[in-house]
Amino acid sequence: MTDPRTPEDHTPDTQTQDGPRRILTPGSDLNPRREFLRSAALFTGTVAALGGGLEVLTRRPGAGSAEAQTADPFSRPDRPLGPYDTDEKVTSYQQATTYNNFYEFGTDKSDPARLARSLRPRPWTVRIDGEVRKPQTIDIDTLQSWFPLEDRIYRMRCVEGWSMVMPWLGFPLAGLIRRLEPTGKAKYVQFTALLDPKQFPGQKQQVLQWPYVEGLRLDEALHPLSFMAVGLHGRTLPGQNGAPLRLVVPWKYGFKNIKSIVRITLTEKQPQTTWALAAPQEYGFYANVNPAVPHPRWSQATERRIGELGRRKTLPFNGYADEVAGLYRGMDLRKNF
Repeated sequence: MTDPRTPEDHTPDTQTQDGPRRILTPGSDLNPRREFLRSAALFTGTVAALGGGLEVLTRRPGAGSAEAQTADPFSRPDRPLGPYDTDEKVTSYQQATTYNNFYEFGTDKSDPARLARSLRPRPWTVRIDGEVRKPQTIDIDTLQSWFPLEDRIYRMRCVEGWSMVMPWLGFPLAGLIRRLEPTGKAKYVQFTALLDPKQFPGQKQQVLQWPYVEGLRLDEALHPLSFMAVGLHGRTLPGQNGAPLRLVVPWKYGFKNIKSIVRITLTEKQPQTTWALAAPQEYGFYANVNPAVPHPRWSQATERRIGELGRRKTLPFNGYADEVAGLYRGMDLRKNF
């Protein structure tokens, strides 16, 4: 099945050049937001409470007020930065939550924000199995409590040719993988999203094979940039952005960043992935951002940054080549796209 999207629908990724980075210190003014999020997670212990909690946290998901925008610390040009953050202008909360690809809700960019209230992020469990010494099914709040939450301001490049700069809140994937103690046979990590047409009305249409599945090589999953997000802009992760748990791998095209994860499986063999099943000639397992390898139906040389006019050049590995190019040393990136 081919991708029904057109190149003009593509979401933009941010510019690649990183400027001087300012270090986020333990005492920075961003830290209280993490405590606020933890408190919110406790508050959202029931479905009913969750709906109210999100309203409190986000005021009105997808429609940030001028007051909220002004109060957003990520909108400040002098915001403190962590060692993995880009200093590029952050995409606004309103744009980040109303222009989304999340086919479980529908194929239009506005469908996720419009229909996200059907998703119930609590209660929620994540099954962890396969080649690990500690298989288990874990409640999302317990899983989240295992790690100190941190902010990561990453570029996001959609395969469609658009991009954003997203301030995620979450924890490194490597910490979770190591805690589960992979066996010697573990070579890959497969992620599976929720399958429930009542919560995901888009799954009533066979535009893709459901549930959505994605995968990484184990060394990719253990890279310090690989991240599990539970929040956005310092707030609880909205349904349209993949609540309550999603993957973020910033050097890969956005469709690798599977949302609403319910299962993580470590495997010996390379797992199947949803878009590679749908159109293997167009979407490979690796999906590294590569301006030198065009999509069969459009160029990947440039991108449109949401909120900007014109287009900008796309950089190899989405601007993270210094950090990740070594993972693919010796590989033919045209064959392993």
